[in-house]
Amino acid sequence: MAAIVKVIEVLAQSEKSCDDAAKVALEEASKTVRGIQSIYVKDMQAVVENDRIVQYRINAKISFTLER
Repeated sequence: MAAIVKVIEVLAQSEKSCDDAAKVALEEASKTVRGIQSIYVKDMQAVVENDRIVQYRINAKISFTLER
């Protein structure tokens, strides 16, 4: 029987970078989801205060194989 893949959408943020926000998303998701295969960063956003970026945010899709 073929594997079924499920996709969840998550939001994450970091003070360092969008790359770090993606790592945060993956680390947090992996605490409760097994079999993660990929992460797709759908959108990126930055919060600006006093002409400076203070938060990097991402909206990502994480795919994983469902267990039988």
